[in-house]
Amino acid sequence: MQPAPEQSMKGRRRLPLHTQIFLGLIGGAMAGISVNILLGRRPEVEGFVRMVTEPIGQIFLRMLIMVVVPLVFASLALGVAGLGDLRKLGRIGVKTLLYFLLVTTLAVTIGLILVNVIRPGEGLPEQVKAQLLETYRGQTAETLGQAGRTRFGIQTLVDIVPRNPIAAAVQGDMLGIIFFALMFGIALTFLPASRAQPVMAVLSGVGEAMVVLIDLAMKLAPFGVAALIFSVTARFGFDLLAKLGVYVLTVVLGLAIHQFGVYSILVRVFARLNPWHFFSAIRTVMITAFSTSSSSATLPTTMRISEENLGIPREITGFVLPLGATMNMNGTALFEGVTVLFLAQVFGVELSLSAQLIVIVMSVLTAIGAAGVPGGSLPLLILVLQTVGVPGEGIAIILGVDRLLDMCRTTLNVTGDVTAAAFVARSEGYLLTPLPQVAESAAEMERLEPEGEKRW
Repeated sequence: MQPAPEQSMKGRRRLPLHTQIFLGLIGGAMAGISVNILLGRRPEVEGFVRMVTEPIGQIFLRMLIMVVVPLVFASLALGVAGLGDLRKLGRIGVKTLLYFLLVTTLAVTIGLILVNVIRPGEGLPEQVKAQLLETYRGQTAETLGQAGRTRFGIQTLVDIVPRNPIAAAVQGDMLGIIFFALMFGIALTFLPASRAQPVMAVLSGVGEAMVVLIDLAMKLAPFGVAALIFSVTARFGFDLLAKLGVYVLTVVLGLAIHQFGVYSILVRVFARLNPWHFFSAIRTVMITAFSTSSSSATLPTTMRISEENLGIPREITGFVLPLGATMNMNGTALFEGVTVLFLAQVFGVELSLSAQLIVIVMSVLTAIGAAGVPGGSLPLLILVLQTVGVPGEGIAIILGVDRLLDMCRTTLNVTGDVTAAAFVARSEGYLLTPLPQVAESAAEMERLEPEGEKRW
C-alpha cells in the first residue's frame, strides 16, 4: 500500500536551518582536522584552502555583510521614529548604554580574576615563545601598522559624527552610520505625519527587502559555515593549540562562565525568561556568530531571530541590536583583559592592581571601538598592551589561535546584544515569549481541545 502524499511529504521534511548549519559546522571541522592530521600544512592543503574553501566562505560572509549598512540605517531610523517620544528614546538609550557598560565591565573582571588565578603565561617555554614570534612576524607588523593608524581619545568622539554619511557607509564606519541614522530618525519625529509616513514606508520597504536577501544568504549557510570552519581547522590543527593550551582554556573558560552563567542570571532576573528557552530560541544566532566571527555579519540574523523567536518588538531590536553590534563587545573585552595579563606574564611584566584597573577601563573602551569583523579587536588590543608597558610585538604569540578565540568571543558578543534587547523590551513593559515556549503552549492547547473545536 502506497503512503498518502501528505505522509510522504512529512517523511521528507527538511531539517531546520539551525540543524543544517550545525551539521555543516561539525562536518567542516572534522574534515579540516582530519586533513591537518593526515597531511599537515602541505602546499596542496594551503592551495585548496586558498582557492576553494576560503572563497566559498568569503562569498557567504560578504552576502551577509552587504546588507548590514542599509539594514542598520533603516532599522535604527525606523526604531527611533517608531518610539515617537524623544523622552522615551532617551530613556531606552540610557538603559541600553548602561547595560552595555556594566555587563562589559563584569566580563573583563571575570577574565582578569581567572588569569590571575590560573597564570597561563608563566608556563610558556622560551623556545615556543621565540618560535611563535618568528612565525607570525609578518602578520604582527601589519597589525602594528593598523594600531599606529588607530586614533583613540577625544578624536574618537569627534569622528562619531560623519562629515559625509555616504562616505561613512562606503568605508564601513558603523559608528558614523549609527549616528546619522539616529539623527535621521529623530528628524522624522518632528515632521508632520503626512510627510513622515511616506519616508517611513520607504525605510520599511528597504528593511523588508534586506530580510529577503538575508533569507537567501542563509540558504547557503550550511555550505558557507562548513567552508569557513574547514579553512580554520585545516591550517590550525592541534599543534599550536597544545602550545598555548592553558591560555586558550583560560579565555574559553571565562567566555563560558559569562555566556552560560552571567547571561542566564541576567535573562532570568531582568528579562524574566527561562534561560533554557532563551538559548534554545537563539541557537541559530549563536551558531552563525561562531562560524562567521563577525557581529556585523550576524546582525541581520540576530534581528530576525530576536523578533520571531523571542517576540522582542521591532522598535527595540531596530534600536538596541545595531548599537550592540558596534558597542557591546563583552567577549572582546574579556579576551583583551586576559590576553594583556597573559602577555605581561610571558614577558615578566608585573602589573599592579592599579595597572589592572587601567586594563579594565581600556578593555571596555577599546571594545566599544572594535570593528565587528573577524580580527577587528587586534589593533586596539595593541594599544592596551602599550598603555601598561607590555611589548606590542607580543601579539604574535597569540595570532595563531586568535581565529578560534575570535569565533568564541563573537558568540558571546552577539548573545550579549540579544540579552540587552530582551532586558530593554521587558523593562518597557513588553511580554516576551520564546519560540520553544510558544510551541509547547500550542501543543498543549491542541492536546486539550476537543477535535471539533481546534482553532490551529
